[in-house]
Amino acid sequence: MTMAITGIPRIPLDDWSNDFIDYLTESFSVVFDVINTMISSVIDSLEWLLMLPPPLVMLFLIVGLSWWLTNWKIAAFTAFGLFLIMNLGLWQASMLTLSLVLASTIISLLFGIPLGILAHRFDRIKAIVIPLLDIMQTMPAFVYLIPAVILFGLGNVTALIATFIFAMPPAVRLTLLGLQQVPHTTLEAAEAFGATEWQKLFKVQLPLAFPMIMSGVNQVIMLSLSMVVISSMVGAGGLGAEVLRSISLLDVGLGFIGGISVVIIAIILDRMTNFSAQKKANIS
Repeated sequence: MTMAITGIPRIPLDDWSNDFIDYLTESFSVVFDVINTMISSVIDSLEWLLMLPPPLVMLFLIVGLSWWLTNWKIAAFTAFGLFLIMNLGLWQASMLTLSLVLASTIISLLFGIPLGILAHRFDRIKAIVIPLLDIMQTMPAFVYLIPAVILFGLGNVTALIATFIFAMPPAVRLTLLGLQQVPHTTLEAAEAFGATEWQKLFKVQLPLAFPMIMSGVNQVIMLSLSMVVISSMVGAGGLGAEVLRSISLLDVGLGFIGGISVVIIAIILDRMTNFSAQKKANIS
């Protein structure tokens, strides 16, 4: 065993980590194959759905959704931005990136929101979840790619798994924060009218926490988008692959149009989620 300078034995955390990954690959390879197949089908289905209409039809659908959720100014920007992406020849790459972002966002919310609710209701779960979230948020993003590649191989599935781990914490934290900010007087009034625990949760707490939950959705989308680009290093397609190709070719122009396409998608998604939260808050 290697000795440190101070004479204290070195803790072999790296060896333990490698042994743990080896144990997972040897004992649960079938499970990882099933997960790989399921996630791959989700990504392929979303990409097929986004690519099914002709590009101009999909452009008008997204612009219409943007107008409905936001206002005409954001809708005009959405139309201009998507038309620019189409003109630059990056429409298919953008749709693949969008499908990866949507898939990782959906999975993150399916796990994150219920986990935030459980952490709010049970202190023991909260005591376990919070430190795990701290680790997930502070660990460098590239670290997630290493075990993901070993367990799932190269490709879009690995990108989504790493993105899910990287992007889920805001969904848990902001759901928990939103529920904590519900006034106790409101809950007492609901109890006075005979509301059950489930009724308080779905008719009082979650509606009042919705703006904060939507902020979590916004953060999950932004983190997913940033991680999907990084994940091009492990074989993920989309705009990240274009940026990575520009680096390998030292092509500034290709990198610029790939980067500006990512920025356009990020702005569109950010405005949609922000305006949705604001509208719900105003209605409440």
